[in-house]
Amino acid sequence: MGTRQTKGSLAERAGAAAGPRRERPDFWASLLLRAGDKALPPYQRRVGMVQELLRMVRQGRREEAGTLLQHLRQDLGMESTSLDDVLYRYASFRNLVDPITHDLIISLARYIHCPKPEGDALGAMEKLCRQLTYHLSPHSQWRRHRGLKRKPQACLKSVLAGSPPDNTVDLSGIPLTSRDLERVTSYLQRCGEQVDSVELGFTGLTDDMVLQLLPALSTLPRLTTLALNGNRLTRALLRDLTDTLKDPGKFPSVTWIDLGNNVDIFSLPQPFLLSLRKRSPKQGQLPTILELGEGPDGSLVGQDDLGGCPLGTTNHKGRETASAVQT
Repeated sequence: MGTRQTKGSLAERAGAAAGPRRERPDFWASLLLRAGDKALPPYQRRVGMVQELLRMVRQGRREEAGTLLQHLRQDLGMESTSLDDVLYRYASFRNLVDPITHDLIISLARYIHCPKPEGDALGAMEKLCRQLTYHLSPHSQWRRHRGLKRKPQACLKSVLAGSPPDNTVDLSGIPLTSRDLERVTSYLQRCGEQVDSVELGFTGLTDDMVLQLLPALSTLPRLTTLALNGNRLTRALLRDLTDTLKDPGKFPSVTWIDLGNNVDIFSLPQPFLLSLRKRSPKQGQLPTILELGEGPDGSLVGQDDLGGCPLGTTNHKGRETASAVQT
């Protein structure tokens, strides 16, 4: 008997011409490709899709892998589904919230749709998938630091017990509830004068939870970096963040807000970026791909001045914040 296919799987969309599968789809294939599946955090879905994509390529199923890559792009919030839009990076995307993921997706698309016979193409593909998996996941050092066997409440209590080490409140990887946020808010109000960085990546935050924290975060006088990556945030939150940044009295020192790897936030509105720039005019580095005619300091320049040369910049914590200039 043939294996039962999950409703909405790629095999059904590919049609009968694809022929029967030689092996049963793994757990990720049946779970992640189900239409409307929102049970898992976005980063877990995406890691599973990368793993399944690599499995398809190893089996020579490049057409199906290309279809899955399209779903991955959509899941990351890339509105366009055109392959040309993905391959020709300079003509399509501006104001990227996560240039690293964007560049890795471009490279994957090239390997899948334009395979080169020479060299170890599969080995290069496997390396790209490892890099993307690592980038989309809670980093291994976080896992070691937290100790997976410890209860989340114990980790939270430990972080909020004393003064922030290195002026950083690092809650990354600890699942938070609305009640936990009350404790975090009290801690920020008590120790806020010392806080330079707040790490809230991969904590399960939703839009409403960030709005609950926003009054306390926005009044921290020394806060320069706010990491909100790997959560369940949507583009709807960008309006509230942009409106808050328009007030010069809010987030007075912030230079970087990491919103990558959330639900559908792929690019950042210009008012958001310009508000960040006003807070650090000397730094002149934004999490964006500079648009044609705009220099690093916001001044207008000619095409000859840009020269079509790639730009790679990093912020003070080493994150890549710009990848290229449009040519």
